[in-house]
Amino acid sequence: GLNFIDLMVRQGNIDNPPKTPLVPGFECSGIVEALGDSVKGYEIGDRVMAFVNYNAWAEVVCTPVEFVYKIPDDMSFSEAAAFPMNFVTAYMMLFEVANLREGMSVLVHSAGGGVGQAVAQLCSTIPNVTVFGTASSFKHEAIKDSVTHLFDRNADYVQEVKRISTDGVDIVLDCLCGENTGKGLSLLKPLGTYILYGSSNMVTGETKSFFSFAKSWWQVEKVNPIKLYEENKVIAGFSLLNLLFKQNRGGLIKGVMDKLLNLYTNKKIKPVVDSLWALEEVKEAMQRIHDRGNIGKLILDVEKAPTPLMANDSTETSEAGEEEEDHEGDNENKERMPFIQ
Repeated sequence: GLNFIDLMVRQGNIDNPPKTPLVPGFECSGIVEALGDSVKGYEIGDRVMAFVNYNAWAEVVCTPVEFVYKIPDDMSFSEAAAFPMNFVTAYMMLFEVANLREGMSVLVHSAGGGVGQAVAQLCSTIPNVTVFGTASSFKHEAIKDSVTHLFDRNADYVQEVKRISTDGVDIVLDCLCGENTGKGLSLLKPLGTYILYGSSNMVTGETKSFFSFAKSWWQVEKVNPIKLYEENKVIAGFSLLNLLFKQNRGGLIKGVMDKLLNLYTNKKIKPVVDSLWALEEVKEAMQRIHDRGNIGKLILDVEKAPTPLMANDSTETSEAGEEEEDHEGDNENKERMPFIQ
């Protein structure tokens, strides 16, 4: 699976990245080829999905058994590679951090992405949850049924939300950071929860830009604990990879995966796969994520051959070769900077 965190690794926007050369990637699916001496519960030939602390973009992957889960019989390998990061992140934020309950409202950015679609599906499992989402306008037709109220990512979503819900929302899930932090906090109802789980606004061109990085941090509203106290608001952060690999909460994640797989088996949730890419096409795949051209998850398939005559801009040409229009009002699409030259 490809995730936005992979772009941040590629650009150096994370703390203490491993030294190069490295193999990126944090989740995968496949068939068990070999077992450690003390491994129980799995057999060679089992279909599994797993979290990996780097090294997932490979034909052979090794990871501790606590990060491995069996794939349901009716789940494909591409769906399985799209499942762990997005759905565990969405579930933990909604139910473990924000305590989503019946009748609440949620604002999620990048509603057309992998996590955004997982959030929308999980919200639909709770009665009367209102989902506000932001996404590029060309995605609206494809995702309109999954979100209650959908806004263009370049629009003034704060005013749009308040027009519909005067008091704001109960939960804000922010993967953008920068100026959106203050906007998200301003939209919270009393006892509402703002959760930062990414900072995609800090990823711009091919290499790490100190200017864009500093600008994003400068735009983050300085949080005053006294103000949180007076307004009855909660601010939180969530990093699944840190929880797994630095804070040793694999057992907690195992319980969450059990609940998620039960929801999948009961046809309550289903991973949205945007497209499959050969390993040789990773440059174009990462560009598509950078340009926010995907709806759902991009997957690297080790058995897929490269597509002949691939267009230089993966955002304007889909996997099927169908060109997308230049979408009016999507400024970032018009002015985008190549992620990889």
